[in-house]
Amino acid sequence: MLHDGRAIRVAVVGGSRIPFCRSHSVYRNYTNKDLMVAALDGVINRFDLKGQTLGEVALGAVIKHSSDWSLARECVIESGLSLRTPAVDLQRACGTSLEAAIMVANKIALGQIEAGIAGGTDTVSDAPVVYPDAYRRILMEIHRARSPMARIKSIFKIRPKHFKPQFPGVTEPRTGLSMGESTEIIAKQWNVQREHQDQLALSSHIKAAAAYDSGWFDDLVVPFGDAEEDNNIRRDSTFEKLAALKPVFDKSEEGTMTAGNSTALTDGAAAVLLASEDWARKKNLPIMAYLTFGKASAVDFINDEGLLMAPAYAVSDMLKQANLSLQDFDFYEIHEAFAAQTVATLKAWQSEDFCRNKLGRNEPLGPIDLARLNSKGGSIAIGHPFAATGARIVATMAKLLHENGSGRGLISVCTAGGMGVTAIMEAP
Repeated sequence: MLHDGRAIRVAVVGGSRIPFCRSHSVYRNYTNKDLMVAALDGVINRFDLKGQTLGEVALGAVIKHSSDWSLARECVIESGLSLRTPAVDLQRACGTSLEAAIMVANKIALGQIEAGIAGGTDTVSDAPVVYPDAYRRILMEIHRARSPMARIKSIFKIRPKHFKPQFPGVTEPRTGLSMGESTEIIAKQWNVQREHQDQLALSSHIKAAAAYDSGWFDDLVVPFGDAEEDNNIRRDSTFEKLAALKPVFDKSEEGTMTAGNSTALTDGAAAVLLASEDWARKKNLPIMAYLTFGKASAVDFINDEGLLMAPAYAVSDMLKQANLSLQDFDFYEIHEAFAAQTVATLKAWQSEDFCRNKLGRNEPLGPIDLARLNSKGGSIAIGHPFAATGARIVATMAKLLHENGSGRGLISVCTAGGMGVTAIMEAP
């Protein structure tokens, strides 16, 4: 983009997050706002933003209470940023905070703002519990009643069945299938072997543990509550232990997905600071990387394609726009919603039939170097608070590229609703 005759590049200054923890554990008594404010404070303190006005704060949560209708703004008010900083809620399921980063980046590239924060938060531990819709209708009748007798008549319609709570479920309204059940279908369609899923899961734990033990996450993760690091990492995990686990979504002999090669329900929050080069340099802040491309895609998961296969399309389209090949990257951060989904995506890019007939390419995108995949651990080990994962990955990729001193990074996140969000980042 051009602004005042100059191209505006979008710098990733850096990010911060709280430890990601299994739901109903360390953060069981905290809200989405509590978690998000802690992650925002990490960014504000790290980059000395207390009292400063930013152009935008964009964040969201997938599971939230109706009272959280202005979650982003409330988090900003509580964070210590200037109250003149505007904020917006958005949601694209598991791609929420990556989408937020792309939105903030676009505003910077257009010259509309100079700097902004993108983030996301989710806690299943504080999920909203609602009651049957019939009960809600009765309560509304009582509220609308114009006389005591009308109110009493409505009250007498209440039955014991109305007090049976309804917990939120991660199921697709169009298919009635859970995310795991949908991914089992993908695993069978793409012949994803159990051993490949367990190998990827084991690698995720080994890499994440090594990164923590080396201090790599020290400047990216701020302690919160009683947590100092992600509590889902299994340092004692082995291939044999993972192989011994029973399938949880398809419990027949054909099932391949287990609790060990799938992400656990997780609570957490993450945020990342983006800015123009001029703004970052005036503030004497680092430019860790540049966010250069972003792409969202969707598939017909009801009649045609696997629920979580949209990133395969988004990456292909984005690479065409960027005039790059799949091998032109030093790092790949592919969200591990389930190991089966990650492996299926990699297989799709190597399939001549899929690339020709689905992606409109003359030849396969080809393989990637697995040593460059999720090199500091992925979502299976670190955890996956739905809306927070994208910001975690952007901050991780920025540090990887900064340390490398050159190169590119590819980000891919699958989401509910048959969508995917992808991005390209480059070293300064």
